[in-house]
Amino acid sequence: MSSGYLVKDVLKDISQTLSPIIERASREAQLLLMHHLNVDELWLLMNQNSHVKDAHKLFEWVERRAKNEPLEYITQKVSFYSEEFYIAQGALIPRPETELLIDEVIKNVTDKNARMTFVEVGVGSGIISIMLAKTFVNAKIIAVDISQAAIDIAKINIEKFNLGDRIELRLGSLLEPINEHIDYLVSNPPYIANNAALESNLSYEPQNALFGGDIGDEIIKELLDEVLSRNINFFSCEIGYDQKDKIQNYLNKKSFEKLEFYKDFSDFDRGFTLRL
Repeated sequence: MSSGYLVKDVLKDISQTLSPIIERASREAQLLLMHHLNVDELWLLMNQNSHVKDAHKLFEWVERRAKNEPLEYITQKVSFYSEEFYIAQGALIPRPETELLIDEVIKNVTDKNARMTFVEVGVGSGIISIMLAKTFVNAKIIAVDISQAAIDIAKINIEKFNLGDRIELRLGSLLEPINEHIDYLVSNPPYIANNAALESNLSYEPQNALFGGDIGDEIIKELLDEVLSRNINFFSCEIGYDQKDKIQNYLNKKSFEKLEFYKDFSDFDRGFTLRL
């Protein structure tokens, strides 16, 4: 494609390329071009007849998107809880539903100045730990992940928000690297069954952040065992839409104060908080 194309022509061409594959092709064309030009939506609307320079890189991105690579990995940006984060392959792309997990924690800890130790298992891009640190200003947060790639991505985001002194990253499996007393455990663990068929775009995301075992809930149950044996007062966790009954049954003969489930924006069961 020539570098002499106008904004309006480039948007049209990208939309036509993506429309057979992408549902929101026109919108994604705007987002890709805005990212390429480093401009906002207003500029784009007001400058339809401006020339697009160096379009070669832009159309490399379009080719990647046409192969169903997630837009967030291409632009290396993702929005979560009204903040913008860095994202790259190696960390799961945050979903809007995970904002509800933050809401659950905020609901259960009414004192924003509480001196507590939060632990996040499966830090990924760091978004959960960062939002907790921004909300609970006196809290200590330890974030664990089994993937060094995820730890590296989380570190970039933590430094962006100047929270390096508040959030400690540790490499390891589940609560293995944690010897400290934990007041509140938070996790969005892998919870998809190993043999589940996934949409093609999910093949770009880290599989160890998606698949939770043959049934899918094995890691959640391991975390529940840790919570009970370590006497962790609160545990908030995201789950699959069909896992509520399994978790209730698993905890049926266990001793705890309260088990509360919450639903996502589509009215599916999406997580729970266990209080000991």
